[in-house]
Amino acid sequence: MGCIEKRVGENRAFAEHFHKMIVIIHVMKTSAPTLLPLLRSNLQGEVTALLFLHPERQYTVSEIAALTDASQATVSRELSRLEKAGLLESRQVGKSRLVNALVHTPVGQALQQLMYVTYGPVPALREALAQVPRLQAAAIYGSWAKRRSGEPGQVPHDLDVLAIGTPSRHALYEAIDDVEQRLGLEINVKKLSREGWNSDDPFVNRAFAPHYPAFWRFRR
Repeated sequence: MGCIEKRVGENRAFAEHFHKMIVIIHVMKTSAPTLLPLLRSNLQGEVTALLFLHPERQYTVSEIAALTDASQATVSRELSRLEKAGLLESRQVGKSRLVNALVHTPVGQALQQLMYVTYGPVPALREALAQVPRLQAAAIYGSWAKRRSGEPGQVPHDLDVLAIGTPSRHALYEAIDDVEQRLGLEINVKKLSREGWNSDDPFVNRAFAPHYPAFWRFRR
């Protein structure tokens, strides 16, 4: 097999594995959350975390829908509930509805901290790791992934993160250290090559089945 054919095959395997993870995560969005039983759904947690981790930023409904992989109609309903509770504010600019979290109240401050340690890992890690050169994909696995997928248990006190690609140790751990400080959670990192991810690596088979974690792929 030539180099080009081999690379095409590797890319296809990588994409197929990635697509399977996304489909399963999308199905899980409507499940009752075990990560934070106070909430009605995992989507509610994802939307709230996105807003409260960046209270200084205004998001459009379409941006939130894209980042949480949900429909704009569903996201709009979640935002309306938060606004009625006095937890966010919105304004209309042309055809766009802009929203931002309100964290200046005691409830807003408490909710922000709660979001950091429960649903905060996904947006915080996605944002930080997207800046790491030669990191092709990343995933959260372990106890946090089990809670996220619906397995009952205590809220995790640390995170297990898989980094796929060939990032430098310095760049990777610099990004991880920043997230650790923001979340107040210890983060354990395991590096794996793309070839290792596509193979029948015992670690991959053990860690990623049957619990499918938050998984995202970076454009490189």
